[in-house]
Amino acid sequence: MERKKTLNLSDRGFTLFEAGLSVILLSILALIAFPTVQYTTRRFKEMELRHALREIRNAIDEYHRYALQGLIEQTDVSQDFYPPDLETLVEGVTLVGDASERKIRFLRRIPMDPMTKSFEWGLRSTRDEPDSDMWGGENVFDVYSLSTAQALDGITHYNEW
Repeated sequence: MERKKTLNLSDRGFTLFEAGLSVILLSILALIAFPTVQYTTRRFKEMELRHALREIRNAIDEYHRYALQGLIEQTDVSQDFYPPDLETLVEGVTLVGDASERKIRFLRRIPMDPMTKSFEWGLRSTRDEPDSDMWGGENVFDVYSLSTAQALDGITHYNEW
């Protein structure tokens, strides 16, 4: 005797309706996740920008402290004890009276601006206006990002940080 197989509803697999429902649910989840990923990525870039600005500004302040103590020779009075450019912080300077001619470096390298993906920064000297976007060239008193995009806070722009 031959047995006939009976087909249960559970043996039939996915129906077109179930497959469509699965695709719709996955699409909704993707639409929710995409803005979250964008927000998280931008927030991470903002953290990197804050870190890079802090690193450069600390190096400028350290150079200034050394110069005020007379440890760095100032040949140009217009420098006001600040570095002439960012490259000086990387290349280093020889301390006054140091016979070994070793150089003190304040930065290992100029950090990248994560917003512009460039190593170029906006510079301000002590003689520039606080909101100036043109560098006078006398010295480097402050740095800022060249990105004019609005920050996540919705109020400030990255070049104002």
